[in-house]
Amino acid sequence: MNKHVIISPEGEKWLDQGQMWMYRNNLVEIEEPAKTGDIVDVVTVENRYLGTGFLNKESHVTVRLYSKDREETFDKAFFKKRIQFAYDFRKTVESKNLSNCRLIFGEADDLPGLTVDRYNDILVTQITSYGLEERKDLIYSSLLEVMKEDGEEITAIYERNDVKAREKEGLSLYKGFYIGQCETETIINENGLLLKVDIENGQKTGYFLDQKSNRVLLREMAHGKNVLDCFTHTGGFALNAAMGNAKSVTAVDVSQVALDEALKNAKLNHLEDKITFVQDDVFDYLDTIKEGQFDIIVLDPPAFTKSRRTVNKAYNGYKRINKVAMEALRHGGYLISCTCSRFMEREMYEKMLREAAKEAGVVLKQVSVTQQNHDHPILWTMEETSYLKFYIFQVL
Repeated sequence: MNKHVIISPEGEKWLDQGQMWMYRNNLVEIEEPAKTGDIVDVVTVENRYLGTGFLNKESHVTVRLYSKDREETFDKAFFKKRIQFAYDFRKTVESKNLSNCRLIFGEADDLPGLTVDRYNDILVTQITSYGLEERKDLIYSSLLEVMKEDGEEITAIYERNDVKAREKEGLSLYKGFYIGQCETETIINENGLLLKVDIENGQKTGYFLDQKSNRVLLREMAHGKNVLDCFTHTGGFALNAAMGNAKSVTAVDVSQVALDEALKNAKLNHLEDKITFVQDDVFDYLDTIKEGQFDIIVLDPPAFTKSRRTVNKAYNGYKRINKVAMEALRHGGYLISCTCSRFMEREMYEKMLREAAKEAGVVLKQVSVTQQNHDHPILWTMEETSYLKFYIFQVL
């Protein structure tokens, strides 16, 4: 029989709304003996059952919930069923990019603390839950079975368990092959573009899969335009602009290493002559461009904030680059502005955009507002699954 973790009335409200995390500040009592990694039932002070999950006494997230059935057995059949459901979802919404997509997106797939990305025949995994770390053999074997049964051959699983979030769970940091051995670089095909992915050293699990559909939006509007791609990293937006027959493309990033990779990607697609790569701090570079020099400016910076404590500082950074970009665009030009920080909430980001437009003396005509790609689904009961905001405006 599972031990009980008693939650406060305040925490009870959150779980009733569909939240899958029980925070330490909502903890009333842990029935002993119970240790980190154990399966526990979360109950109210009045002993009303709310859900079952894995306990972590060291983490701010004391319990991650995985089921509303207190009789649930977290065996291989359980994990395979969850993985199969998530995979079927991708086959429906991401059928054209199934060989390079996020197969498991944690809470949004009812598997809190688990990320699985696919790059051709390699699965790259990331676990940020103590309970899942102890059961990863079941999870990985289930993953391989689901893929094999669909005729998909996977030759390796590579673990990118080198994220700091693991330290908060009391887990060690490491990366390497779990099964199989192969080159740690592979070339994916994203909507017709060839892109090199470094699963060992690349950002996240090797590449930013969450902007796939948004990059195509730029490709479709770039024809004949002078495009500036800020924070280009390995060239995702710049390459799509060039593929869309832009008149010119300038790609800026502070990292020469990232630009070197971007150039390799350009050569893979025979687009190197269409893109000018510039190594510079984007804030400094924006101050040097001439008014009307570009028809489209893309602002896709790394997260300026990864906590609520630094949101105000991030707000000012976003406002500065957006204001300068608005001022620099020609009349009728287009601004693509986005943030990947979940703490920079939509209302706040839109407030920033309105302020930047007012100070720049321009009017924003909305073209589209999107979020992360379909393989990063958003669970409306878990705001943590919603993080990317992506805006396209005509600037007047």
